[in-house]
Amino acid sequence: MTGDGTPLEDLSAQIRASAPPGRFARLGVAVSGGGDSVALLHLLAAWADRPTLHVVTVDHRLRPEAADEAAGVARLCARLGVPHDTLHWQGWDGRGNLPDAARRARYGLMSDWARARALDAVALGHTADDQAETFVMRLARGAGIDGLSAMAPERHAWGMLWLRPLLAARRADLRAYLVSIGATWAEDPSNEDPSYDRVRARAVLSALGPLGISAEGIAAVTTHLREVREVVAHATLRAAQEVLRIEAGDVVFDRARLAAQPAELRRRLMAQALRWVARADYGPRAAGMAELTRAALAGSAGTLHGCLVLPEGPAFRVCREAAAVANCRVATPGALWDGRWRLTGPDEKGLEIRALGEDGLRLCKDWRDQPRPRAALAADPAVWRGHELVAAPLAGMALGWSAELGFGSGAGADDFFSALLSH
Repeated sequence: MTGDGTPLEDLSAQIRASAPPGRFARLGVAVSGGGDSVALLHLLAAWADRPTLHVVTVDHRLRPEAADEAAGVARLCARLGVPHDTLHWQGWDGRGNLPDAARRARYGLMSDWARARALDAVALGHTADDQAETFVMRLARGAGIDGLSAMAPERHAWGMLWLRPLLAARRADLRAYLVSIGATWAEDPSNEDPSYDRVRARAVLSALGPLGISAEGIAAVTTHLREVREVVAHATLRAAQEVLRIEAGDVVFDRARLAAQPAELRRRLMAQALRWVARADYGPRAAGMAELTRAALAGSAGTLHGCLVLPEGPAFRVCREAAAVANCRVATPGALWDGRWRLTGPDEKGLEIRALGEDGLRLCKDWRDQPRPRAALAADPAVWRGHELVAAPLAGMALGWSAELGFGSGAGADDFFSALLSH
């Protein structure tokens, strides 16, 4: 028996429910060296009928102990006969929210790693305790149902399927399991640092225990919220299909139809439009978005989140703001520009992809024949050779060049609608 009396076999059963034999041929496992992920690896490696495992550790190079922890995982994998890779993050510039930046970098690195190895999915070691701590942190930030609903047992993101097979397991049970098999793990010293939100949330949960508020109880609540969130998400998708269309990377709303939607659906649709056009991980702050939505519904223009809202009779358009892409440059045609566009054409040297801008637009004699307004076209990608405009395929100056939304990167029109259901 482990920690609170849960049979050891229940831990393995939880994982097998997520990754039953035959479902995956090649499964990635993210192992930091901490107790949760080390337990996940041991449980998976013990199966006789397990998929082929590949283990990855991300060293963010933010703690001196991290390299030793990664080396420890490598030694464990060697003993288990499982291939292992260590990835390194070098992108921290000292600005912004470090935990969030590290998380996004970690997933980006792991997704690239997993696709390069043709893995079917990547398993993560999140537990019921992580679920409860996340709930408390998001509650403190005033999150809505998206933030307060449970972490998903499965999620498609960053071009990969992520599994959380231990969401019903307690952290103490996993460590008791490791002790029972004589395994060791590393303890991150930041887990005791009260300057971190998660550590403070852990302390709050401990204090709430006498009131009967437990990780299991919070898990039940977050699961109910997730069910509510799924209902709202499907309603948002149906509304999107009725009130908007995608046009060359812009989102065009029918004002009257959008105004007729419930406030929560209007908010979600506008947030998704701004995120998608700006290729941003997050939407803007609620107050700014509410003000922009009111202005758009009243037929006024506005800017927010690197996007421009333009009234068009009974509709309004959400497009990229030219100022937001003025310094966006790609030296290799075919590469993703502004996280959304791929331009392909004749193989020539010395070319660069950058925004068309007002100067370029004046060189496109047929731009007025295009269905999109001047301000939207000015923020589109164009092909340049120094100061010479070579092509502007979205502004009527193709000259053998084409521009397509970068499908597979989350920029395609289909991704706009599918993202309304993801969380």
